[in-house]
Amino acid sequence: MVIVIHQSLNTQNALFYNEKKVERKKAFFFQSGNTPTINPFAGSKQDRWNILKEIEDRNTRVKQKGLHISVNPTVTDLVKLGNTGIRTEIRNLIEHLGYGNQPYFVYKHADLERTHFHIVSTRIDQQTGKKIRDNYEKEKAQRFIKGLEQKYQLTKDEPKEKLNYRFSGSSKNLKQNLERLFGQLNRMEFITSEEMYDQALKLFNVEVRSLGKGYATFVTDDAGNPVRYPIRLSEFKERPGFYLDNILSYAQEGNLNRKVQFPENFKRELLKSLFYQLKNERHEQNVERNKRKNLKYGKRNRY
Repeated sequence: MVIVIHQSLNTQNALFYNEKKVERKKAFFFQSGNTPTINPFAGSKQDRWNILKEIEDRNTRVKQKGLHISVNPTVTDLVKLGNTGIRTEIRNLIEHLGYGNQPYFVYKHADLERTHFHIVSTRIDQQTGKKIRDNYEKEKAQRFIKGLEQKYQLTKDEPKEKLNYRFSGSSKNLKQNLERLFGQLNRMEFITSEEMYDQALKLFNVEVRSLGKGYATFVTDDAGNPVRYPIRLSEFKERPGFYLDNILSYAQEGNLNRKVQFPENFKRELLKSLFYQLKNERHEQNVERNKRKNLKYGKRNRY
């Protein structure tokens, strides 16, 4: 997680920068708070600017009135928090920095390189008309990040254990590892189409194809040739999203060979998520095993 507090002289420029991204379909409205209307995004960008402008007009002495923050989660962060968690922590961040009573707008940027969020507000207190103290904001942001890392067990460290999730003809625990992969991809909210899901699977030499009256998962080589006996989707508890209903019509449209771009370090972050999922599963198995042992020896001691 990286949080950047931008030096913004002009609040209108910061707001309209994000509005332009929305107009170009590279961002969309994500969250707002403390505004006069329940849904300020139902109005125009000028309406949203007027909310902040009305507050800033009360103080003509302060020059740097804009508050512009970008929140840059990794893919692992997005998986662990989800949209609900991101919204909660953005609200917590605003309060942590001292702007909890200020109107604010949040934009989710879906640029090709990564998913990130921009917060726009004003440094002029809407209640007093004075500038909110901004001392040590960067230090406060760093403390907030450390708190997030502890709360959600986020980490910057790479897994010490190397996992090979590029499936092959000799891969072990194939079905279980495929379910882990499906589970992680299904929880990635920025994967919004069959095309993206298909390309994500191909990063690991996995494809879903029609087989008879249903669909099956194929492990392939780099040329797309199957190297393992296919597993039908009906055999998985965790099944791949987007492929349950309309993959056949989608494939017939010729979309499966199109290339898409993923967020920066997508595969590395996904591997980290898979690693920590496996680590947690092993921890839970050890806890359950110890419980059974304690129960077993506890019963013996009674006699």
